[in-house]
Amino acid sequence: MESLRQLAAHLGLDLIAVGLLTFAVYYPRHRRRDLLPAYLALNAALFTVVAALAQVGGNGGTALGFGLFGVLSIIRLRSDSIQHEEVAYYFTTLVIGLICGLPQLELREAGVLTLLLLLVVYAADHPKLFARSRRTVVTLDAVYESADDLRADLDLRLGEPLNWTVMEVDYVRDLTVVDVRYRTSKPPGKAARRTADGHSDEPARTAGPGRTEEPSLEAV
Repeated sequence: MESLRQLAAHLGLDLIAVGLLTFAVYYPRHRRRDLLPAYLALNAALFTVVAALAQVGGNGGTALGFGLFGVLSIIRLRSDSIQHEEVAYYFTTLVIGLICGLPQLELREAGVLTLLLLLVVYAADHPKLFARSRRTVVTLDAVYESADDLRADLDLRLGEPLNWTVMEVDYVRDLTVVDVRYRTSKPPGKAARRTADGHSDEPARTAGPGRTEEPSLEAV
């Protein structure tokens, strides 16, 4: 009976922690509903397996542990659909399930470790932390003769370039693909001011070195 109470207490701590992580931290910031079941299911599954390992002990616990290792080794996180910060949430839910599922840990110790994880993720993924820093992959309709020309065009189009990597140069189609980290010149969410005649006060973007974009018929 005492073991059941302890298991219930650890389960309650686990559910509260993963609920705060997914519904109070992750979803309000990233708005990906499709990952919520994955986080919750992974956390609950690991909690269950760790609790079962503790109960089995020497009677098959080693075999069950190797089985758990094999299951985790085949999990693939596709980088084209999951961002790095979302992978961090994956591993945080995993560790929370492992910590809360260990019956050897006192509830107070498990609570402190879980709270530490939540605070680290909350602070590391806070929207105000480096709020003006951005990363994007851009395709520019020009081939640049020097890094200074490329930097000037990126500065005009995006903001202050912090670092960039040229991923592709196409001389046939006159294109350059750049993976760039940059700092925006204005706080996020603040739209460009417009004058009384309806024109933006931002400078015109260039379409390459020495060229300017022609106004569309809709803008005339």
